[in-house]
Amino acid sequence: ALAQPAVTLRSLTGCLSPPDRTGYPPSKFVPSKKPKPHSDDKDKKKTPLTARERRHNAKELTEARKKKRKRHFTLEQDLARLWEKMRRHEIAKDERSKLVTEALTKMKGKIHEIAGSHVTSRVLQTCVKHCSQAERDEVFEELRPHFLTLAYNAYAVHLVKKMLDNASKKQLSGFISDLRGHVAPLLRHMVGSVVVEHAYDLATAAQKQELLLELYSTELQLFKDLVPEKETRLLDVMSKLGLQKGSVSRHMSLVIQPILEKGIVDHSILHRVLLEYFTIADKTSVTDIIQQLSSPLLVRVIGTKDGAKIGTLCVKYGSAKVLVSILSVVDDTKLITKVIIRELQPILKELVFDKNGRRPLLQLLHPNCSRYFSPDELASMNSSIPCLSLKGLLDVCIENVGELIRSNFGKEVVYEVATGGSGDILHPTLDEKINSLHKAIASLAALPKSEDSKEEHVLENFFSSRTIRKLILDCPNFASILWEEALKGKSELWSHGHSCKVISAFLESSDSKVQKLAKKELQPLIDNGTLKMQKSREEATQ
Repeated sequence: ALAQPAVTLRSLTGCLSPPDRTGYPPSKFVPSKKPKPHSDDKDKKKTPLTARERRHNAKELTEARKKKRKRHFTLEQDLARLWEKMRRHEIAKDERSKLVTEALTKMKGKIHEIAGSHVTSRVLQTCVKHCSQAERDEVFEELRPHFLTLAYNAYAVHLVKKMLDNASKKQLSGFISDLRGHVAPLLRHMVGSVVVEHAYDLATAAQKQELLLELYSTELQLFKDLVPEKETRLLDVMSKLGLQKGSVSRHMSLVIQPILEKGIVDHSILHRVLLEYFTIADKTSVTDIIQQLSSPLLVRVIGTKDGAKIGTLCVKYGSAKVLVSILSVVDDTKLITKVIIRELQPILKELVFDKNGRRPLLQLLHPNCSRYFSPDELASMNSSIPCLSLKGLLDVCIENVGELIRSNFGKEVVYEVATGGSGDILHPTLDEKINSLHKAIASLAALPKSEDSKEEHVLENFFSSRTIRKLILDCPNFASILWEEALKGKSELWSHGHSCKVISAFLESSDSKVQKLAKKELQPLIDNGTLKMQKSREEATQ
């Protein structure tokens, strides 16, 4: 056997380093000292970046982060560049079609994933607007399984609306079928409710009924095919199917209450549901709903036909604060002046041009007129109308006479004001103002005929020419002012087109003085066949 070397204490202690302060020997690995930086490196560190360089670095960093976070970031950038070209007005149609096709090709298979972006949703809307019908159908089919998800997105909702606007009857029917079971949840959502309302506006009567049945009852939602198409009223449907009023009322209350609590009351489909609910609910439930609507919410409700009926019900069954709409129900001039007229005064111009807003004004000027109100509406009105000062309305008519008389809705207000209202309610206190209005209309008629003007002459415009004709027939004072200031000596010029109806009205007037004014000048035009007389009112009714 080999002899082992002798191990001594000295041999052991000689290979060990002396311990440090902690009592352990120091490590045999000594860290290397860092090399001193060169002077060039020091200069680079000390040199500050310019503002442009900082912005450039920040932009690169942001894009790098977005690229990691967003799956389709590069695609979105490419689409944004294409969109900047295709959305220009001056671009040629063929060039735009190529860009649209290129964009849709890039997006194919990924449309539902990128439709929720604020950039790509706009790109898609432009593409859907300008693409071919075949391309539009492809986009619709790709998005159809995802429409309900997109309906809740604040950006994608605009694309969904655009798709519905361009959808065929079959596509729209399919979309409404896809909404089955989701109408109530969507109506409770601020964004999703817009999609339901848009579909409701575009739907046929049968499709509207299909959407409404979802909100009436669970049974109707599941067995909608049992409901006859002719039955549109909820009471008729319930009696036909033997549904219990209590269960339907409870279900509708559960649907309506969350919507009202969120303040989503602008949509006509909800207004229809509320009206039907009022027909079956007990008085306490109806009062609760009306109290919820007796607030600024009511202003947003009364803009539709059904909403206006709800407003009337609020007036009938609500508290004194709700009696704001009310020119024919509340026979209290002081209350109406204090509560209503004072608030309407600053927005008279907007009311005059609005289809529904003009109705209170027409009710003041010509109470309970069948020309402006339906028989059902007239039946609910009081026969006594408070006489209010309409000086502010006259001022609005004088200042905006040109715009009003050419408007489909404003012309009726101008006519009622210019004739003094029913029963001469504006005479004699406002005679001077009425004369000023007559002169303002005559001044417009006296303007020379110009082909370069962007605005039609009042004697040639469809609405204004017929309004002026009615005023000549019904208001002799206006007829004389118009003849003297605008038409005398110019009859031949205005004896063609819409204006010929205005000229012939002077000879059709029941007032002999008005006929005498124009007969000498107009008779030769009738004799030579230039001017043809319109049928009189008596002949037309026979």
